[in-house]
This record gives sequence, structure tokens and C-alpha cells, in this order.
Amino acid sequence: MVTRKTHPLFKIMNDALIDLPAPSNISAWWNFGSLLLLCLMVQIITGLFLAMHYTSDISTAFSSVVHICRDVNYGWVIRNFHANGASFFFICIYLHIGRGLYYGSYLYKETWNIGVVLLLLVMMTAFVGYVLPWGQMSFWGATVITNLLSAVPYMGDALVQWIWGGFSVEM
Repeated sequence: MVTRKTHPLFKIMNDALIDLPAPSNISAWWNFGSLLLLCLMVQIITGLFLAMHYTSDISTAFSSVVHICRDVNYGWVIRNFHANGASFFFICIYLHIGRGLYYGSYLYKETWNIGVVLLLLVMMTAFVGYVLPWGQMSFWGATVITNLLSAVPYMGDALVQWIWGGFSVEM
């Protein structure tokens, strides 16, 4: 008799899906890594669709965003998915980090340091996406966000000068 534990194909599926060795303390907190992947895929897809209609010229950027919202089929939905998906992405990141803190994953120094670097890269990428559309964000907001880099010890001022091509505010 063929069962899920004896048939070669069923055995592979059984070991991967049904009899998966998992810790007894696994909970809903462990879903946020998968949700991060889902959010990232949604961000990439909606970002590509938005980039198809966006123009980065300073005189037409705002008009292209208005065009996306008014003239493109479901453009307003794509833009809202992209904007709100970014917020949900960061909520999932913070909950993923919180789970790591709760379960003591910071003791795995190499893994934790890679996660910190990935968090910084995600924040930098989000900053570029936040400042990129001309006329969609105030100069003040861009200045405040980039001046957060000035808090980095020893090289913060150099980072701000490198990004802006000049000194930071109040220097």
C-alpha cells in the first residue's frame, strides 16, 4: 500500500509540508519574514508600473503623477498600493526585528549584523524613493531626512556633504 511516508514523491512533500521539523514555540511572529518578501514583490511590481508613466523632469514631474492618478487605468490604486505598501513593509520589518529581539537572535552576531546592514540599505532605498519625485516632497522633508546622517560618528558630516554636494543645515 502506498502511503505518504513510503511513496518517493509523497515522501518529499510530506517531509517538507506535513512533518516539517519546527520548534514547539513557533508562533505568528515567524510569518513576518514571508510577509516581507510579499511586500517587497508588491513594491517592485507597483514601482515598475509607476515608472512606466513617471517623468523625472522638474517641470513635468508633478503633471506625470497627476496623469498617473487621473488618466491611467487604476493608476490611483497602483500609487496607493505603492505608498501604503511601503508603510506596511516597514511595519513588517520592525515586527520582524522585534521577534528577533524577543527570541534573542542578536546573539548570532554575523546574522544580526547582516540584518542591520540590510535595514540601513532598505531605509536608504526608501529615502531615494521618497525624495525622487520632484515637487512631491518638501525641501524641508528632504533636508531633515538627510541630516539624520549627520548623527553618524566621525563621518556623518562628510556623508551629508556627499549627498547634497554641500554642507548640512545649521553648520
